[in-house]
Amino acid sequence: MTIREQTEIMELGMLCEDACTSKGTGRRVRSEPKCPIRTEFQRDRDRILHSNAFRRLKQKTQVFLSPVGDHYRTRLTHTLEVSQIARTIANALRLNEDLTEAIALGHDLGHTPFGHSGEDILNEICPYGFCHYLQSVRVVDYIEKNGKGLNLTYEVKNGIACHTNKVAVTKEGYVVRLADKIAYINHDIDDAIRAGMLKESDLPKSATDILGHSKSERITTLIMSIINNGVQDIHMSVDVKEAHDELRSFMFANVYKNSVAKNEEAKAKALVEKLYMYFLRNPDKMPDDYKKIMARFDKERAVCDYIAGMTDVYAVNLYNELFIPKGWRI
Repeated sequence: MTIREQTEIMELGMLCEDACTSKGTGRRVRSEPKCPIRTEFQRDRDRILHSNAFRRLKQKTQVFLSPVGDHYRTRLTHTLEVSQIARTIANALRLNEDLTEAIALGHDLGHTPFGHSGEDILNEICPYGFCHYLQSVRVVDYIEKNGKGLNLTYEVKNGIACHTNKVAVTKEGYVVRLADKIAYINHDIDDAIRAGMLKESDLPKSATDILGHSKSERITTLIMSIINNGVQDIHMSVDVKEAHDELRSFMFANVYKNSVAKNEEAKAKALVEKLYMYFLRNPDKMPDDYKKIMARFDKERAVCDYIAGMTDVYAVNLYNELFIPKGWRI
């Protein structure tokens, strides 16, 4: 019996009835020989971790555009925090941690440069529209590995596609959706306090009296609320959800739409739009991988994929190279 087969048997004995166990699941578009060591969901997790798109998350905006400082979140650190929270919940509910982790690590692979500013402008100008969660599935299906894709399992791709506003087919997908909400509200509060935009005392007391008066306390309260409600219907209790939603509304009013956080947003949108229009007119200037996507799909799709995959730094440097005149050396 292989190590993988032993793990699959242990899952059947340890995980709850609602968990998505590895044995009998893990369907892929292209069949592959089984790994003697890893389950299918463990393989997916590793493929995501080793992907180019995952590495690029370290230079993609979370909330603050190009913040000066070492400790502000990026899209990569957000992803890692989501993964940690999701695994904690999955472990407590006896769900499949490997599936949960794979979904969490892949959920933002399709995010644009400059955070939601980049997503908003691509959604306006791309004829297909743009949603980062659906783009994440495109990344793993059609862009990674020189267009071959990662050939991930259906359950992982479904969880990635449904992490924002749709119903996942697995309980593990539900967990990641809630973990994403818990992570971004609380780490964005932390970053806003670090930036001097907020003080802990500014947060609505009616919410913090329920959730807690520190990031750690709030995350613990939110996680425990989900765990205590059980695996049958994965959700926060009514009072905790209301407090969470109040904090979210507060953050939209005071941080996400605050001029300090968004004072460069118009520039970022203009930069993304100008790059998009340039490559529509000059598709031959794109890297070869995206020329292959253009041949497989069409020009607009390939240009959107190329722009969406850029990091903040790459997009700025490319813009400077294409549109900013260089000084003469005499």
